[in-house]
Amino acid sequence: MTADFVSLPDLAARISDGDALALGGSFLHRGPFALVRELIRQGRTDLEIIKQSPGYDIDALCRAGRVAKARCGIVAMEGNFGLAPWYRKAIENKATELEEHACASLTAGLRAAAFGVPFQPIGGLDGSALPDLNGWKRIEDPYGSGRGAYVIPAITPDFAVVHTPEVSPNGDVRVLGTPHWDRIMTRAAKKVLVVAERVEPLETFQERPEMTLVPHFMVDAVAVVPHGAWPGSCHPDYAIDYPAVERYLTDTDEAFAAHLAEAPETREEAVRG
Repeated sequence: MTADFVSLPDLAARISDGDALALGGSFLHRGPFALVRELIRQGRTDLEIIKQSPGYDIDALCRAGRVAKARCGIVAMEGNFGLAPWYRKAIENKATELEEHACASLTAGLRAAAFGVPFQPIGGLDGSALPDLNGWKRIEDPYGSGRGAYVIPAITPDFAVVHTPEVSPNGDVRVLGTPHWDRIMTRAAKKVLVVAERVEPLETFQERPEMTLVPHFMVDAVAVVPHGAWPGSCHPDYAIDYPAVERYLTDTDEAFAAHLAEAPETREEAVRG
């Protein structure tokens, strides 16, 4: 079974109001930002966003009023820009419900879902307020060591959405550089959607099978959108567009509309697929 190749609007149309999305990448690096913007254009709402280190993606969705719940670790626009302002406003105003995590606790919940177990033990939470805030349970070692551990309940996204430099004609996903948390997200989610920079020959995937992060039989659909991680980076193709991020951070409705309009996926060939 091979993945469906569709246009970006058709890819976004597979996501419904109220769905839980695990978004790949980290901060401004290799995030599925074209898909995020298309969800805003299509008016998707009441979304749950799951990501260890989101930034621009969840901020833009909160700016558009589309996020009902967030399960996140650190949220920021990175060192150049500080915290994510519209995300922060959404949490402070209680427009968005927050289940606050450490990156490791969110990973543990995704691992539980990927492994098909109801929870995953984790170390390092002693002394933190997170277990009390989230109602996480502590269990004693059933093997009698006298030690205990907090356990994180399974987190099962409806979709994992990742951005990748390369896919095969079948839909195999190859990431160049760090995969961040994309591997565990794709194993935990019910379905996987991919935004890719380009299609590379199948032979190159067969020659280096260890480079495939997600095999095609796990991928539901792919949209090929060059520069789809803009204004972020996609190693090794392009770096962060810092002036574009600065323009995005201008606090006017006109600036946000202009930002959406200048995105690479608005070109006719990207929309048509």
